[in-house]
Amino acid sequence: MDKPTFYITTPIYYPSSNLHIGNAYCTVAADAMARYKRLRGYDVYFLTGTDEHGQKIQRRAEEAGVTPQAFVDNIVDGIQKLWKLMDISNDDFIRTSEPRHTRVVQKIFKQLYDQGDIYKGYYEGWYCTPCESFFTETQLKDGMCPDCGRPVERTREEAYFLRLSKYQDWLLDYIQTHPDFIQPVSRANEMINNFIKPGLEDLCVSRTSFSWGIPVDFDPGHVVYVWVDALTNYITALGWGSEDDSLYQKYWPADIHLVGKEIVRFHSIIWPIILHILGLPLPKQIFGHGWLLGVAGDKISKSRSNCVDPVRLCDRYGVDAIRYYLLREMPFGADGVFSNEALVNRINADLANDLGNLVHRTMAMIAKYFDGVLPAAAAVEPVDDALLSMAAQLPEKYAADMDAMHFSNALTSLWAFVSECNRYIDLTAPWVLAKDPAKRDRLGTVMYHLAEAIRICAVLLQPFMTTTPGKIFDQLQAGEAQRTWESVLRFGALEAGVKIIPSAALFPRLDLAEELAAMTGPVPETSAEAQAPADEAVPAKPEITYDDFAKLDLRLAKVLEAEDVKKSDKLIKLTLKVGEETRTVVSGIRGSYTAAEMVGKMVVLVYNLKPAKLRGIMSEGMILCAADAEHNLRLVTAEEGLPDGVQIS
Repeated sequence: MDKPTFYITTPIYYPSSNLHIGNAYCTVAADAMARYKRLRGYDVYFLTGTDEHGQKIQRRAEEAGVTPQAFVDNIVDGIQKLWKLMDISNDDFIRTSEPRHTRVVQKIFKQLYDQGDIYKGYYEGWYCTPCESFFTETQLKDGMCPDCGRPVERTREEAYFLRLSKYQDWLLDYIQTHPDFIQPVSRANEMINNFIKPGLEDLCVSRTSFSWGIPVDFDPGHVVYVWVDALTNYITALGWGSEDDSLYQKYWPADIHLVGKEIVRFHSIIWPIILHILGLPLPKQIFGHGWLLGVAGDKISKSRSNCVDPVRLCDRYGVDAIRYYLLREMPFGADGVFSNEALVNRINADLANDLGNLVHRTMAMIAKYFDGVLPAAAAVEPVDDALLSMAAQLPEKYAADMDAMHFSNALTSLWAFVSECNRYIDLTAPWVLAKDPAKRDRLGTVMYHLAEAIRICAVLLQPFMTTTPGKIFDQLQAGEAQRTWESVLRFGALEAGVKIIPSAALFPRLDLAEELAAMTGPVPETSAEAQAPADEAVPAKPEITYDDFAKLDLRLAKVLEAEDVKKSDKLIKLTLKVGEETRTVVSGIRGSYTAAEMVGKMVVLVYNLKPAKLRGIMSEGMILCAADAEHNLRLVTAEEGLPDGVQIS
């Protein structure tokens, strides 16, 4: 039997600057939905990309002294790297400058013209270049763009127009008879009352005042209006209008177009009318989410100089923590406020205290009381009822919230279950049961219930976090069948008798004052991953006294384990033996050494260097290397015969 399909899209982002946390918010939400649907057994197609044409891009490129194509190529590379860093699981990335898109846009424009739904005339009115939007005099707000508040330009040029007014009544009827088409409902009401009922005007759909766009192939000098160009990506990416439209036949109509509230107007008015004229089905839903606001209440954006760099956040706190915060902190659909303080508090309260502590305590008790072997459950007692009942009810409530894109509600329900697990530990007091040999079976039941509840949490966390669930599964030795949606529908999927593997804390607690100071300070010029010696001669550093040197604590350490850090080309995570102690150090030596080559080597460790988080991993020191002129690194070590842990003086 074929799987049900699910097609979800984000808006294709305008590459006028590098993305900020507000853009990442939308894409992370779409990714969570895509991962949830895959978990439920759907055949998912997840599309994102970049909208690369328009007057704004041409002007920015001219200011930079490069071609528009070179300008967007550089920025798009950064966008794709960010999505990779944040574990975005998109199936396609479409660029509107690609031939597969431009050819079909020209075909659509010509078809609409041939049908009489596009006609030629002159446009005279107000235009906002940053928003790529036309406005009437009455739509302006204090003479400024009603969307972004910036100045508009008076323009008059020959142009083609799309007959939006002809389809006004049809669109109003469609929205009113399809109440789920625009969500949340407040967005639908806004479109009806502010735009459709006052009367749709025909839309200018070509420009002649600049050249960076898709040419109207039957009328040189005209380029297609950027929003007609951008909106059609949802079907050109699937091959509509090409020789191979198999993806279109399989996945269209889209299940969800996920967009920011500022562009709902284009998606719910222009796009449905274009599809209707072409005789194509409309998307099932357009979901307009809210904005991430700064603490001052302004939308986070580059133009407002209040942007938050998602790369910096992910490097310091890990991708999972950032993804969790974005979808837990704010109800999806409404505006939400981003602050560093709220982020750190959420990491400490939810991830370190609640989830991390639950997993750590449970694994430690199984290791202590049962030599690390998961015991079997025996008879159930009344104290177990609340936990088992919540476990039984959780999947249905979670699914209802996820299907409605109420991500925060789904996580709230999941964390209520995490809290119940922690309460269950306090109620059952395993440390007391362990003192009575007659209660050995009861202790085993409690431990099994906790391990199984943690497994259920890990399964339901998979849409939100991309690495933490796997770490939990690995500790529980859970197989593929125990990581599926079906496995959470019954309590008891874990197999007793497996040897669990306790690990380090999932989320160490953070010092709030220290984190706020770090995140409000200047962005470091170079990261630990990017540091490299210069080609020219290295100048001598300022002299130091013996007392300065004496502050360094250098010790020999032996590399026990080494593994490449995901999403990094240069970092290796090392587990070091330093006498009776083990430490984790992240080092940028990949490229000069492989992880396998590092195992067994003796290295020099800066033992008293303040720990720092790199790519979400707490690094407890630094190993010393030297570099040649070609930037090849060589380890600093000592002659054989000295044990690890010895201090270097």
